[in-house]
Amino acid sequence: MSPEHTRRTTLLASLALLGLAACWGSTFFLIKDLLDRVPTLDFLALRFTIASLALLIVAPRALGRLSPVVRKHAVVLGALYGVAQILQTAGLAHTPASISGFVTGLYVVFTPLLAAAILHTRIPPITWVAVLLATVGLAVLALNGLSIGYGELITLASAVLYALHIVGLGAWSTAQDAVGMTILQVMVIAVICTLATAHDGIVLPDRTGDWLSVLYMAVVVGALGLLGQTWAQAHLPPTRSAIIMSMEPVFASFFAVWLGGEDVTTRLLLGGAMVLVAMLTVELAPRRVVEGEVPHIAV
Repeated sequence: MSPEHTRRTTLLASLALLGLAACWGSTFFLIKDLLDRVPTLDFLALRFTIASLALLIVAPRALGRLSPVVRKHAVVLGALYGVAQILQTAGLAHTPASISGFVTGLYVVFTPLLAAAILHTRIPPITWVAVLLATVGLAVLALNGLSIGYGELITLASAVLYALHIVGLGAWSTAQDAVGMTILQVMVIAVICTLATAHDGIVLPDRTGDWLSVLYMAVVVGALGLLGQTWAQAHLPPTRSAIIMSMEPVFASFFAVWLGGEDVTTRLLLGGAMVLVAMLTVELAPRRVVEGEVPHIAV
């Protein structure tokens, strides 16, 4: 692969993750409204079941092309993501949404730590600066005081699992297996979320608008989003991916102002600017300075 082609692919992967962060941010006000009528775990089970069916309809043979090793990796990654979703959801019942968003966003800190520990990846100083800047920016965006309780602790556990998912994708995903890995991951997430809520039955939406919201979050954000992330992380190191995805709360604030009628505040502008600068730092600095080679590990 020529250097020019590699640069184009890397840029496309970065843009895919940035688009994913925007999609995640766009769902904030939709989910907030929907959860007034549909329990959270029921929503997650429905969302990922629909996402699984959509992917299977579009690419029915992709699963069969996966090797046994890749299937095992996809199951592990799906389990990490599914449990993280449940822990984050459980934490939301015990902590304000803004604090939950900040604590979840700490995956941007855990990702380089885990990448260094598991993949033996050397994290250059400029990347640590970007991680610190993104973390402070997230705090400025979200926090107005922070106490550590049960909700914060299980949300922190979800952040660690999200970071492990990012590191695992960086180590195991390949462009040719992206579709099959995505389908299997989404299927595993759907099974985990369904098992977590099936004991008391699953509540379905009863409004057309709610179904449209679920379909958007299942097909566009869930299925296509995880497909984009799986493909993009085949071309990007985990820490760089995490910093780009930390733009999610910035987009969430943007959509809250644009569509939700919220006010533009100094904290929003300052925190958003810090996260944006962190992302641009890892994107515009020379690659040899920002990142080392990401090994693909076999398990």
